[in-house]
Amino acid sequence: MRRSGFLFAILAGCLLANLLFASRAQAQKAAAPAADRWVQAIAAFEKADAQSLPPKDAVLFVGSSTIRLWDLKASFPDLVAINRGFGGSQMADVLKYVHRIVTPYAPRQIVLYEGDNDLQAGDSPAAVAAEFDQLLTEIRKKLPDVPVLVIAVKPSPSRWKLIDKQRELNRLLAARCEADGKARLVDLGSALVGPDGQPREELFRADRLHLNDQGYAAWSAALRPLLDKP
Repeated sequence: MRRSGFLFAILAGCLLANLLFASRAQAQKAAAPAADRWVQAIAAFEKADAQSLPPKDAVLFVGSSTIRLWDLKASFPDLVAINRGFGGSQMADVLKYVHRIVTPYAPRQIVLYEGDNDLQAGDSPAAVAAEFDQLLTEIRKKLPDVPVLVIAVKPSPSRWKLIDKQRELNRLLAARCEADGKARLVDLGSALVGPDGQPREELFRADRLHLNDQGYAAWSAALRPLLDKP
């Protein structure tokens, strides 16, 4: 009986180990596409650069769909601006590709918008702020003196439930910008909020998340004085 119990324990252990290995392999396989989800978008940026490299000393906008959907030529006709927004991205994605879509342009100023999708995905404000620390460290390796404007995570009707986490993340980002000395958190969210403290629905698209033309006009007017001219 003891021998059979011993054999049973060994078999059970082997079975459990196999199940854990298979589960881990499946998890890694499932994670692989997510890790490479931006390969085509980044490659498209680089292909465009190969055909016509943007001028140095431009203002670089980088981040999620809030950046991607921003018509920079219409909003800032007097500026040379580069748009490197890729919709759905998070802080870690910009960090991953920082030396492909940020530092090579040698911009005179960087405008960053990330954190919105991170919190929606369940990341904590502290985790997003830590990724921003890493991103800023990488930027400073190549661009030690370039000013970075970090747009605070915006309030929106569809993600109003996250407002407390958004405010906490903005507080953490502001502290890190202050410590850097050449970075600054820019709160454009107040331009989107009405007298009742709620997001103004008329400034958002039908999805109640992304800005419409009115929303971008409000943001552009508030941001323009902070964008240095060459």
